[in-house]
Parts: sequence; structure tokens; C-alpha cells
Amino acid sequence: MSNVPSHHWGLEQIVQALRTSREELHRTRHPLGIRELPSRQAIVTIVGGLRAALFPTHYGAPDLTDESVDYFVGQTLESTLRLLAEQIRRALRFLPEHGQTPDDDLSKRAFDVAREFGHQLPAIRALLVSDIQAAYVGDPAAQHITEILLCYPGIWAMTHHRLAHALHRLGVPLLARFINEIAHSATGIDIHPGAQIGPSFFIDHGTGVVIGETAIIGERVRVYQAVTLGAKSFAAEGDGTLVKGNARHPIVEDDVVIYAGATILGRVTIGKGSVIGGNVWLTHSVPPGSSVSQGKVREGERIVHNGAARGREDRP
Repeated sequence: MSNVPSHHWGLEQIVQALRTSREELHRTRHPLGIRELPSRQAIVTIVGGLRAALFPTHYGAPDLTDESVDYFVGQTLESTLRLLAEQIRRALRFLPEHGQTPDDDLSKRAFDVAREFGHQLPAIRALLVSDIQAAYVGDPAAQHITEILLCYPGIWAMTHHRLAHALHRLGVPLLARFINEIAHSATGIDIHPGAQIGPSFFIDHGTGVVIGETAIIGERVRVYQAVTLGAKSFAAEGDGTLVKGNARHPIVEDDVVIYAGATILGRVTIGKGSVIGGNVWLTHSVPPGSSVSQGKVREGERIVHNGAARGREDRP
């Protein structure tokens, strides 16, 4: 087969048909014809470098000492932030406001964003440590911090999210989405980089968790596998085009627990300290201290079951 002449495949006709598809019939390129795209491999390298700088003992070089660790972190950040600035430059070109920005100005903007991002890394690390501690406290199977850092998919996903959310807020949404989708592919946990998630957030098991763009999650929240914080409906323009960016995902207040398979849709509020049971489908707000299971909602001292108040009942 390797000796078959190329003309036997009819390649000229196929290549021409693909060109017609690309350029005329089914265009997918940017209106300005941008060909220089962010690199997935570069972004994987960047996240690996950032992870090593944040937790050098766990993700850095195996022979680090107290004397060499700062040098390692500095060298790692130098190369990683330089690579990040280039990927930011490529991503910024896709924003409407930078469609015509001169290359030198765009490069300077990318450097400034990467520099500001670098200065946010200590605060990002503090958030991640709170997530790790929440996992240790919340999972009786957790033996030590190292196990959580190296093995827990929820921490892997939150590392990507904390980094991506910072870039999202700095005005680089394409790169932020890229970072979170890499984690999504690896863990099955889908968190939009726009989601606002407070400290001490623990995703147990994790597979199938979905957290939408405008979700707001408070402190010390715990969710289990297959939980969805999604949109109930999508506002549309007169021509049917979906409205972008409007608040359409849940607000989850502090100290809430959401058990496996629960689906919470729309801009509803889950009050502080509430417990949402497994497989619950919820499309309305519940007050603080509620306990919700299939068919009944506990509001303070009452149990509401099919609209009728009943006696107290233990939480799930």
C-alpha cells in the first residue's frame, strides 16, 4: 500500500473540496483570518510549571532541598510566565477590542497580564491549600495531604480552575477556558472558569460534576459526584441568538452540602448550611438550614412534603 501513487487517491479533488469547505461553504476561521492559535501542549506545560512552582515538593524536582527550592521555583516561574505571556498574546487577539491592536502593543499587554497573574500566585496557593484541607477534613478515607495532592481528581480540577479563574478575571477568557477544559478531559469535572468559588471547596469523587459560568459558591461547600449547578433556561434575542453572560446559574451559600446526582438549575439560592440530598432536582430557592430530599424540603423546624408541613426529620 505504501507504494500506491498519490494520484490514485484523487487527492487533488479532495484537497480542493476541503478548501471550498473551509473558505466558502463552512467557514470556522476567525473573521480576521487569525491562524496563530493558543497551543494545547504549551498550556499543558504552563499548568505543569505553575503546579510545580506552587507545590514544589509534590510536583517539582525530586531532589529539592531547603537551599535549592527557592531557586527552583524562581527558574520555573521565569520560563513558565514567559511561555504564558506568549499564549496570552495569542488568546488576546481573539477579543473584539484587540482585533486591530498593533503587535507590539499586544505583546506588552500580554506581558502585563502575565506579570499580574504571577503576583496573584500566592493568593491562589492559599485558596488551593484551603481546598486541600477541606478534602482532608471532609473525607474519612484521606490519609494525608500528599495523598490528596497527588491522587484526588477534585484537587486536580480545582488547581486548574483557580488558575483559570484568575486569567478569566484578567481578561483572557479563551486561555482560561482552555485550561479548565484540559482538566475536564482528565477528570470528568466540568467547571467554567467564570464560576466564583470560595475557599475550602471540596469535590468528593468528582466524576460528572458540572458548574456553570455564573455560579457563585460560598465558603466550605462540599459537593459529590454527578452534581450539576446549571441553567434552567436561556434568554434569547429576537433572532433566536442566545444572550451571553446573564446570571443563570445557582448561588450556593456557605457550609452547604450537595449529595451525589443532585441537579440545581437556574438563578436560585441555596441558603447557608443547607443539605441537598442525592438525586434531587431543584429549580427554586431554599432558605438557610434547609434539608432537601426527593419530595420534601425541611425549612427550619418544618418538613414540607408535597406542599404540606410535617414533623421534624433527620437530615439525609
